[in-house]
Amino acid sequence: MKWAIHQLSKYRENGLELDEFVELENVKKRNQDVRKISPVHVKGHCTFGAAQMTCHFQLSGTLTLPCARTWEDVEYPFEIQSDEVFSWSDSALASARAYDNFHVVEGDVINVDPVLEELVLLEIPLQVYKEGADQFKHEGGTGWSYTTDEDLNDLQEDEQPKLDPRLAELAKYFDQTDE
Repeated sequence: MKWAIHQLSKYRENGLELDEFVELENVKKRNQDVRKISPVHVKGHCTFGAAQMTCHFQLSGTLTLPCARTWEDVEYPFEIQSDEVFSWSDSALASARAYDNFHVVEGDVINVDPVLEELVLLEIPLQVYKEGADQFKHEGGTGWSYTTDEDLNDLQEDEQPKLDPRLAELAKYFDQTDE
């Protein structure tokens, strides 16, 4: 979504209502874990001052992310609400350093897409799990196997420490009592 600043003056009195779908494909480029992103539904309202625009955004959509256990696709719906301020005044740079949601507009066009992408990127969880992933059992492959912590603890308890046959005579030495 891009708007020319001089065209926004007609919305100064009543504001600008938003209700549209936006393609944010750059999210996949910026985060390699995102396999797919649905068109993002952007709703909101923008109000205008002398040299700034304040927008309340409501974003909703679905991300396709990999399951942390099975690596299969997981649909992750998101709902985001945020208030963002876009300013094109000369003193805007000082305010931008103080606030996270304050954006300095360079030139005569307000490009909202990078801000929306950033909001979506911040919502991506570190791990997602597919339903039933806790029951996942993998047999393994050539040179590797899959083991849970419980299975590993059981294996370690069952194994008795085996004595190296080369050190068997040394073990007998410690078994002897002082004579």
